[in-house]
Amino acid sequence: NTEPPSELTRNTFVCCGLLVGWLVIWNPKMECLLGISFKDFVIVAADRTVAQSVLVMKNDEDKLYKISNKLVMAVSGESGDTTQFAEYIAKNIQLYKMRNGYELSPNAAASFTRRNLADYLRSRTPYFVNLLLAGYDDKSGPELYFMDYLASMVKVPFGVHGYGGFFSLSIMDRYHNADVSEQEAYEVVKKCVAEVHKRLIINLPNFRVQIVDKNGIRDLPDITIRSLSAGETSQSV
Repeated sequence: NTEPPSELTRNTFVCCGLLVGWLVIWNPKMECLLGISFKDFVIVAADRTVAQSVLVMKNDEDKLYKISNKLVMAVSGESGDTTQFAEYIAKNIQLYKMRNGYELSPNAAASFTRRNLADYLRSRTPYFVNLLLAGYDDKSGPELYFMDYLASMVKVPFGVHGYGGFFSLSIMDRYHNADVSEQEAYEVVKKCVAEVHKRLIINLPNFRVQIVDKNGIRDLPDITIRSLSAGETSQSV
């Protein structure tokens, strides 16, 4: 005769089930953020896919948020958290500008963002978001900061979030050169996205791309499966 499972065993199974369900419903690694800093500008890209469990909800989400005139935040994670946290940071930085007459530098904005992540992490309402903060400082030039939901932060020449980073970091390391032109930098990002499309089983068809330099923030053409295919066709011809 088999004995019924103990209360501890049942609770263990319930906790394991909840954990597995949470990992399936929210997995920030299924998104992809890319960022590379160069001598005169920094370029960031983010996929535009929103997925819930095994379903794709939309392919035109904007995960790049304008924080100030020369500061962009790329955000991945829980859908509600990404929007609320990015808007909270953006509005507070705008409030700082109105009160003091000048904007926060990228380093100061990154420190402010990290402090808020750390404070909320120790509260009952943590934000499950991963960030790339790209900006241009009139004194020090372009800067790129990597942050995760545990509030760790580091300034990097290039950074990624998500499974796509497994295939992109080596490409960035191979082709990163501080003196490249904007078009060459865009081609490096295209190489990364092409590798994500080729190697990653998750469907991330569209990537939005922005560049930040001394003149502010500018949109570059989205990188899509169609645009990559068109580029390959023109090269073959």
